[in-house]
Amino acid sequence: MKLNRRDFGKLALAAAAAPTASLMAAKPNSLYNGVQIGVITYSFRDMPDAHTDATKMLKYITDSGASGIELMADVAEVYAGSPGRAAGVQGLKDWRLSVSMDKYKDLRKMYNDAGVTIYAFKLEPMPNMSDEELNYIFAAGSALGATHVTRELYISTRDPKNPVSDMPFTQRCGDIALKHGMVTAYHTHEVTSITAWDAVLAQSKGNAVNMDTGHYFAGTGESPVPAIEKLHDRIASIHLKDRGKGGVAGVNLPWGQSETPIVEILQLMKAKQYQFPASVELEYAIPAGSDSVIEVKKCIEYARKSLA
Repeated sequence: MKLNRRDFGKLALAAAAAPTASLMAAKPNSLYNGVQIGVITYSFRDMPDAHTDATKMLKYITDSGASGIELMADVAEVYAGSPGRAAGVQGLKDWRLSVSMDKYKDLRKMYNDAGVTIYAFKLEPMPNMSDEELNYIFAAGSALGATHVTRELYISTRDPKNPVSDMPFTQRCGDIALKHGMVTAYHTHEVTSITAWDAVLAQSKGNAVNMDTGHYFAGTGESPVPAIEKLHDRIASIHLKDRGKGGVAGVNLPWGQSETPIVEILQLMKAKQYQFPASVELEYAIPAGSDSVIEVKKCIEYARKSLA
């Protein structure tokens, strides 16, 4: 089963025709047949003030129809009063270690009141961070209502028997996440495999999976379905995009125009009643006359039809 280019074109017309007033009148609901469809807010990076204005970001989210998100850290930290990079590395660190969680709780309430749940927080832990800085990341994520913080899983291509290149740090991430009732969910790109997460998952119950199904398909040339079935009880969330085979060169197109089996992935989640959310990550070229809000809305509608 696959929704084709004509189907996606019909979604485009429907998305463009929907009146903004009706969107603002009701809270979004992108939970379809038990499957939570959301969006990573990175998808709205082309929109005005998307990195700095939490109120505008919320409108982009609700206008797209998403009721759940993976929230990029920049807009959240600005809302909480961050001095940003202009303060320098030490200045930003000092602010993070002293800031109250109250503004993050306020942001959570504002989003929840509008019908949007923050299920993931993208403020990437780094190996040079102290335990105090890592605790800040997970405390902020918890205050926002997130169940997990997402981070890249850096994989070494030199030693296939030990593919994870920063094992001591992933141990720290998992253990500190658990102290906050959360997990660290690791995200891979084209260098990946069905066993890529095995080592970090064995380290700590605080380590989990944030699989990008489009990157997985591009890098392995294989359906992500078997990997999802294998890892489902350790998956915190997945990303959805439509890419072709071919590693980095695997083409990224509007949904239904490339080869990633999005429909099959969503139908698996529905059939197995998997509880982790699936985030739209918009990375294909936005057509002339459109914007990311319209395109994300089309992707969410594609997911809804896939789950009908």
